[in-house]
Parts: sequence; structure tokens; C-alpha cells
Amino acid sequence: MEDRWLSVEEIADYLGVSKDTVYAWITTKGMPAHRVGRLWKFKKEAVDTWVQSGGAEAAEASSKGEGPAGTATRPGPGTRKPRARLGRGKGR
Repeated sequence: MEDRWLSVEEIADYLGVSKDTVYAWITTKGMPAHRVGRLWKFKKEAVDTWVQSGGAEAAEASSKGEGPAGTATRPGPGTRKPRARLGRGKGR
């Protein structure tokens, strides 16, 4: 059996989610990952165990803005208020 480290793209393809979702799961849901320089690497077996223990299910509920029993949760890390536009003032 092949026991190599998978990239973000490979693990996203394996799980059927986007790379952005993988990055969000690493930071908010404790997805098992290891940093190698500036790259994230994954062991397929560790990710399988994490998914089977409910890690991805909890992540799916929070990414939809719902907690247990459909209760609202706070916005995720990718949600920001629109920034005010900074103009040059009068007399542009």
C-alpha cells in the first residue's frame, strides 16, 4: 500500500470539496494536516479517521451557518463586512 503525503489539491479531489474548504477545515475544524515549508500535506488514513469521527460533518454544518438543530452560528473566517470605499475627498 502506498503511504505518501498528499497535497491540498489531491486531498480536496479525494474528498470532493474545494481547496478553500480544505484550508478552512484546517484552521477551524482541526483537520489533520502538516505544514512542510509553506505547503500543507496530508496522510489519507488520518483524514479518513477524521471524517469518520465526524470532523467533516461538523464543518459542513458550520459552513452553512447552522449549528446543532439548525441554530445560527457566527460567520466563518471567510465572511467579512464590505470595506468602506476610500475616496479622495472633495475636488478630486
